[in-house]
Amino acid sequence: MTEVRILSGEDIEGLASPEEYVDPVRDAYRERGQGAPANPPEILFRRNRSGMLTSYGAILPGAGVMGGYMYGSVFEEGDSWFVIPLFDADTGELLALIDGASMNPFKTGAAGAVGVDALAREDAKHVGLFGSGPQARGQIKATASVRDLETVSVYSPTRPHRERFAVVLDDYLEADVMAVNTSKQAVANADVVITATNSPEPVFDGSLLQEGAHVTAMGQYLPDTREIDATTVSRGIYVPDLRERATSLAGAYVQALEEGVIDDGHLHAELGEIVAGKAPGRTTADDVTIFDCGGTALETVAGANLLYQKAVADGRGTLVSFSPASEALTGR
Repeated sequence: MTEVRILSGEDIEGLASPEEYVDPVRDAYRERGQGAPANPPEILFRRNRSGMLTSYGAILPGAGVMGGYMYGSVFEEGDSWFVIPLFDADTGELLALIDGASMNPFKTGAAGAVGVDALAREDAKHVGLFGSGPQARGQIKATASVRDLETVSVYSPTRPHRERFAVVLDDYLEADVMAVNTSKQAVANADVVITATNSPEPVFDGSLLQEGAHVTAMGQYLPDTREIDATTVSRGIYVPDLRERATSLAGAYVQALEEGVIDDGHLHAELGEIVAGKAPGRTTADDVTIFDCGGTALETVAGANLLYQKAVADGRGTLVSFSPASEALTGR
C-alpha cells in the first residue's frame, strides 16, 4: 500500500503564486529539449461531438516525476472536470491526485511566460492582451515576471469584462493596465501580443503587428479554430510547444498550411529546443516570433510537482491508501 495525497482546489488555493510556476515550467521545457518524452493531447469525441475526453502525458526525469492531464467536457452542461495524476518517475509510485482546473491558468500562464522569455526582445515592455478571463489573468501575471512591463492594453468583446479586468490587474501589476475598445488598439505599438480567448476566428489582423513583436497564442487547440491569422503565422518565426501538436491540433498552423501561405518547413523549432540551446530563437530585433502554446503535460507535470512539494511541506491534502498492482492483482 502507498499513501496518495489528494489535493482539492481548496487545498492548493494560495499554495504557489503565479510567478513561482515559471522556473519549474522552464526546467520542464529544457528537459523536453534534451529528449524528455511528452505527447500531444489525444481527444476523443462523444457521439455528435457533444462532449469530449482529452488526455496527455509527460515524463520529467530530471525533476523525478511523471504524469498527465485528463479532463472531460460535456457540451450540454457547458462545463469540464480536470484531474492530474502525479507519479514518481523512478519507482512509478502514485504520489498525488490534483484538482487540475484550479492550477490550469497558472501552469499555462507560466508556459506563455517561458515563451516570452525565450523569444521576445529583452526590452519588450508594451503588451497587447486579448481576453479577460482566468487564462488571460494567468498569462499576464506570469509574463510580468520575465519582462519589465510598462503598459498592458486589454481587449475583449464585452466592454464591462475588459474594464473590470483592467481595474483588477492594474492594482496587481506595476505596469499601467488599460481597457481598449478595438483589437487594433491592442496590437498598436505592442512588443508582446497575447491571445487568451475561446474565439474560433483570428482576433487581430496580422498585418498590424509591428516589426520585432512577439505573439503568444494559447487558445487554439483544435484544427478548425485559430486565434491568429495566416498573415501572422507567415510573418513569424513559428515555435510550438510540441511539433506533433502543431501539425495536428494547432488550428492557425494547420489552416495556414491548407491555405498555402506557408510550407512544411515553416515550423522553426519546439520551445524546449530553444530553451535547451539546441536551436536559436530570434536572431534580430526585427524578427516577429510566435509561440503556439496550446497546452502540454510538460507545464502540467511541472506545476503539479511544485504544488505537491509545497503541500507536503505544509501538510495539506488528504492521504488515501492505494494498492500497487503487485498486491491488487494477486490478492497478496
